[in-house]
Amino acid sequence: MSQECQISVRFHAPPEDLRRFFTTFYLTEFDVPVGETVEDSLHPEWAGLRLFDGQGPVSWIDGQPPLATTFSVTGPTSRAVNFKVGATRFWGIGLLPLGWAQFAAGPAIECANLVGDGLTVPAFAPFLPLWDGLFDGRADESAELERIIAFFRARATPPCRDSERIVAIHAALVDPGVWTVAELVRRVGVGQRTVERLCQRAFGFAPKVLLRRQRIMRSIAQFMLDPSLKWIGAIDSHYHDQAQFVRDFHEFMGCTPREYAARPHPVLLTFMRERARIAGAAVQTLDRPEGVGPR
Repeated sequence: MSQECQISVRFHAPPEDLRRFFTTFYLTEFDVPVGETVEDSLHPEWAGLRLFDGQGPVSWIDGQPPLATTFSVTGPTSRAVNFKVGATRFWGIGLLPLGWAQFAAGPAIECANLVGDGLTVPAFAPFLPLWDGLFDGRADESAELERIIAFFRARATPPCRDSERIVAIHAALVDPGVWTVAELVRRVGVGQRTVERLCQRAFGFAPKVLLRRQRIMRSIAQFMLDPSLKWIGAIDSHYHDQAQFVRDFHEFMGCTPREYAARPHPVLLTFMRERARIAGAAVQTLDRPEGVGPR
């Protein structure tokens, strides 16, 4: 694994008319010595597309077989996604829950914790024309971004069914004051079965799992951006004790907090710091429904 990796990442906020569907569009370039790779892992997050103009990554969730593709897709995740990649260039597109409901095919729960090839996963079939038309043999960031925007604008209407309720659930999830299913249901103002159905369709997990994921991601984001806090200072206030936090951390990240802190994160740290600077939130699960970070 290479210790010499230069990473360039540029985040682009979607235009106002598309912002409710996406976290960000971002262009990334890895400069790694020939024949070598850099390895890291992604936090649990919403669904996403990564379209590679060059060598694709090898990606996997622990316990699943590794996958190599130049059109890498992930469903909503509650586990870390590991990857290794060499020198390459790619566009990333983060789908908010409303974006999944608007553009993807089928319920999100069918792609929960999926690492897949966008050329073969049925739920991502609507994105194939974007993959086919994004690159034209020369690197042109502005032209590629225009193609991404045009692709989604052409498919952004009519609005998907239950769009207002999906946004209401999302708004409640990212509110640190909402930490029980009962409070989530109360905030949304519909029955619990309706909330559960919409969570499976657009969010990929049951409400309880989503709330636990928000809690662990608030803690991880705090720690990664300010390690001087140590874990004890970064743990979300809704954890009953440190033991509960450690159990959740191991379930979502596949290791203990101490093991995670000891690992290098050459890619993830670069992404998180730049994302926090540009978008306002270090991780996409903390983005509000309109696709930008917390106030």
